[in-house]
Amino acid sequence: MTDIVVPTLGESVSEATVAQWLKKEGEAVKMDEPIVELETDKVTLEVNAPADGVIAKIIVGEGETVEVDAILGELSEGGEATAAPASAKEEAPAAEEKAPEAPAAAPAAAAEPNEDVKTSPAVRKMLADNNLDASNVPVTGDRMSKEDVQAFIDANKGSAPAAAPSAAAPAAKKAAPAPSAPRETGPREERVKMTKLRRVIASRLKEAQDTAAMLTTFNEVDMGHVMDLRKEYQDKFVKKHGVKLGFMSFFVKAAVNALKEFPAVNAEIDGDDIIYKNYYDVSVAVSTPQGLVVPVIRDADQMGLADIEKKIIDLGTRAREGKLGMDEMTGGTFTITNGGTFGSMLSTPILNRPQSGILGMHNIVQRPVVMKDGSIQARPIMYLALSYDHRIVDGREAVSTLVRIKEALEDPARLVLDV
Repeated sequence: MTDIVVPTLGESVSEATVAQWLKKEGEAVKMDEPIVELETDKVTLEVNAPADGVIAKIIVGEGETVEVDAILGELSEGGEATAAPASAKEEAPAAEEKAPEAPAAAPAAAAEPNEDVKTSPAVRKMLADNNLDASNVPVTGDRMSKEDVQAFIDANKGSAPAAAPSAAAPAAKKAAPAPSAPRETGPREERVKMTKLRRVIASRLKEAQDTAAMLTTFNEVDMGHVMDLRKEYQDKFVKKHGVKLGFMSFFVKAAVNALKEFPAVNAEIDGDDIIYKNYYDVSVAVSTPQGLVVPVIRDADQMGLADIEKKIIDLGTRAREGKLGMDEMTGGTFTITNGGTFGSMLSTPILNRPQSGILGMHNIVQRPVVMKDGSIQARPIMYLALSYDHRIVDGREAVSTLVRIKEALEDPARLVLDV
């Protein structure tokens, strides 16, 4: 037998969720053929077959959490494919037909508790959440499943849960409140488990709010000159570079110029130290069906508008297809997010920790503007928002950074002259 193991997931990533088994038990596979998909907080990746053979056993089911080097299943090298065994859900109705008089908790009652039973991280978490001792839970197979735990919980509703020995608290201390049970799902509701990516997004956004002294400053920018420039040179730009000239490349260049002048916005806090970064890796937020991801444009200060546009298209396309690598998702120094794509007029973006600044773009709307000569004109105006960590970035630096971005966009020649 050959073990199917969780590969190294990348920098700072220690666990993943089994998203989908692409092969069933008994199915033949070829070496390097994708057999299971894992989902991390950053990307979805495929685990390939380590050799030719047959999937002999699936150990970790879909939805369960696994760590690096954990065994997902077993591969029988050189074996012959067989009909996939019926799943537990498929077998259940047949069992009910044969013994309709059996009570719902019968499967759990028939099994024997096992103190040495194997448990997955997901099962251990479920036991801990419900304050249960694994040795008290009857097991129906070789290893404890979440269904075993749920059956035990259902069979013991109304009675005191069996507390795990490690969870016993001293009598002098007040017992922690038991976790509340999930509410009942209504007839017109659907309960769907959060994906690993969505759970981590939620956790990190909340962590950013709890950790940083976050503040947002606003300004507006007249996009007329950038729009005129795009209109005048778009055809020539596409003909020469094979890509359209968009707005994002202007914002990346404008942001980099401002970050050079105010390095605190490009820095991060590490303990009691400030780490100033003499490079500009700009993270660009991309919305995907799985959630928001922020791939990184490396050394954006060394790239021209065409190179930035090509990189944004490449990263965005592969992000939506779930094909980004771990190294492309980490290490950014500053983030730009464009809510205007979806019609947002104004927002306060949340920091992408450990970064100290994030720029929010919004939709462009014709608004009445009083010009320098006193006349009133309809101009294409975009509201900008810069959220920053006030622990490291002072108000003057944040406001000045946003003003520099505004000035560069309203006079694009600054981006060429680097002034």
